[in-house]
Amino acid sequence: MTELTLEVQRASRCTGLPSDDEIHRWATAALADRRAGAELSVRIVDEDESRELNHQYRGKDKPTNVLSFPAELPEDLNLPLLGDLVICAPVVAREAEQQRKATTAHWAHMVVHGTLHLLGYDHIEDADAEIMEGLETSLLEGLGFTDPYIPAEVQE
Repeated sequence: MTELTLEVQRASRCTGLPSDDEIHRWATAALADRRAGAELSVRIVDEDESRELNHQYRGKDKPTNVLSFPAELPEDLNLPLLGDLVICAPVVAREAEQQRKATTAHWAHMVVHGTLHLLGYDHIEDADAEIMEGLETSLLEGLGFTDPYIPAEVQE
């Protein structure tokens, strides 16, 4: 079993946010068999903070669902720091509604997606996207959620 130390920071005025236990369970699923131990921080924010960070680090002047900040440590430093996720609660809620998904399912997807980014997975190239999306789908199905990449109309 993966040992995960998790810190959740709630800097959002939104209600209906996932519990620390849910976030822990979702991140642990993404880490399983990929990393033995990890320390992860998840910061839940509103649109202003997300927009600011997205602009500063990605050059995009808009809020986004999840930002991943991998810990950049020297190789000789053997610490379990994985990194930080910043998740924008209003964007996640809006996307869930637009995609006709349960909000909890979309939160689980964002935590799994962001954690996989921290582990080095990416989706810029088509081949990498296929690997990452397949892994996300498998992990989420193992957590009891449907494939996040199938439109809601098809799932009904």
